[in-house]
Amino acid sequence: MKNQLRIIGGDWKRRQLAFASIDGLRPTPDRVRETLFNWLMWDVQNAKVLDLCAGSGALSFEALSRGAAQVTMIEPDRTQAQFLTQNLELLKVTKARAQLKISTAQQALASLKDSYDLVFLDPPYSLDLWEQLAQLADPLIQDKGLIYVEADRDLKQLKLPASWQQIKETKAGTVRAGLYQKSL
Repeated sequence: MKNQLRIIGGDWKRRQLAFASIDGLRPTPDRVRETLFNWLMWDVQNAKVLDLCAGSGALSFEALSRGAAQVTMIEPDRTQAQFLTQNLELLKVTKARAQLKISTAQQALASLKDSYDLVFLDPPYSLDLWEQLAQLADPLIQDKGLIYVEADRDLKQLKLPASWQQIKETKAGTVRAGLYQKSL
């Protein structure tokens, strides 16, 4: 069983991509994605992006479509990782531009050495990983780097690093999303 998501903007606007039907896998809603990428309009071009919980790949593919220089996707589910790989091939994304790590975010973060301009933090809500992944990812985020956080609760309830300053926030249904900037 597979589902479809639509890329909203950029080079691949309106392209449909398949993803697996997996419990807890929910792509960022179109309305929230559109808001996010309006916020990032000037920041995604040439950015080095880390997608901590890639899932459907909606945020990674949207970033690539809008000119991100390089995206690292982390996805532990092998079935969904197959869909991500197929979508990268379908869109002819080079390995230099996109890397897929098939592991948990915790395992992948322990081995990453790069630093990133933009990080997507939207773990499966039921796993309650925001604080743990934020702490592990923080050293990899550039000064003035941007962090997108998506949750099913008030963002003030999340224990995020003190160096992350919230600069934007939106709500759509039960989804709450915020954009943070790291300052040293």
